[in-house]
Amino acid sequence: MIEKILDENPFSDKKNIRSSFFTEKINDLTRHHYENCNEYKLILNSIDYNPSINYNLSEIPFIPVRIFKDYDLMSINRDEIFKIMKSSGTSGQNYSKIYLNKSNASIQTKVLAKLVSTVLGTKRLPMLIVDCPSTIKNRKSFSARAAGIIGFSTFGKRPVYALNDNMELDIENILSFFEKYKNEKVFIFGFTFVVWKFFIQSLISQKIRFNKIDGTLIHGGGWKKLIEQSVNNNEFKSKISNILGINKVVNYYGMVEQTGSIFLECNKGNLKTSIYSDVIIRRNDFSECSYNEPGIIQVISLLPTSYPGHSLISEDIGELVNCDCGNPGKCFIIHGRIAKAEIRGCSDTVE
Repeated sequence: MIEKILDENPFSDKKNIRSSFFTEKINDLTRHHYENCNEYKLILNSIDYNPSINYNLSEIPFIPVRIFKDYDLMSINRDEIFKIMKSSGTSGQNYSKIYLNKSNASIQTKVLAKLVSTVLGTKRLPMLIVDCPSTIKNRKSFSARAAGIIGFSTFGKRPVYALNDNMELDIENILSFFEKYKNEKVFIFGFTFVVWKFFIQSLISQKIRFNKIDGTLIHGGGWKKLIEQSVNNNEFKSKISNILGINKVVNYYGMVEQTGSIFLECNKGNLKTSIYSDVIIRRNDFSECSYNEPGIIQVISLLPTSYPGHSLISEDIGELVNCDCGNPGKCFIIHGRIAKAEIRGCSDTVE
């Protein structure tokens, strides 16, 4: 299904890809899951879905992202399960379980590579992972943080962990990494809250600061906790620049329920859609919002084939914005979580 556009620029301006092809394939995915996932079929039957109709994109049925916490939704046989992805969740809360077969996991990896190459290029770079080694200990059942680390490690080489298993700075690792690669471009990856609390704040408290580092930091998830601390994206970038001397800092928005089809930050600081994914902003009655009107974010992706996660209503508030970054798709910003929504973010729970 998606193989036909893997050779295209992820941010192509070809209208046939962004409109007719995308809508056609989302309709095909809806029918595929309708025919292969009984629970999903029951949901769509309840809203009078008709598989013989090719719906407009805004009319494609969506399900709440939290449904994966309560039901094992899959469009494959259990003996085809290759990997189980798990969302984060605080103590006592359920977590989403996403069931992947080999082909779906492979597509996720390929698309993520296409997207990230627009930021890092195609050459693998020395990688500093702002997390602890134990995060990825269970290779069969990944948490959101583990999935992110494993997924993004594809674009790095000779990875080094910045934290030990007590979530404390591994000073020796950090200093030796920056010394060893002082004449090379480097890639730093971590989840936003982990980078902020356990890396940047710890470096500040220990009065450690680096001169200009030639590298890129990619981070995502965990913004809720930073917003509570009155830390916005600009301040985050400013601190990174001040402490690490890195000016190329790229945020992304994504969720374990649609791993692979992340939304990268554009050069103006907004999030942008690609040829693999789209967003619709909806009011409380689920009608479409206008530009610059905050609402609930619906995320749509071509990637989920082994489970019905291609059209989801999230628990996040955002709005579409007019942006002069040059991206031919949509640009949007995130305001935060829906009030009283269950606290859950892709940086997992780290206290």
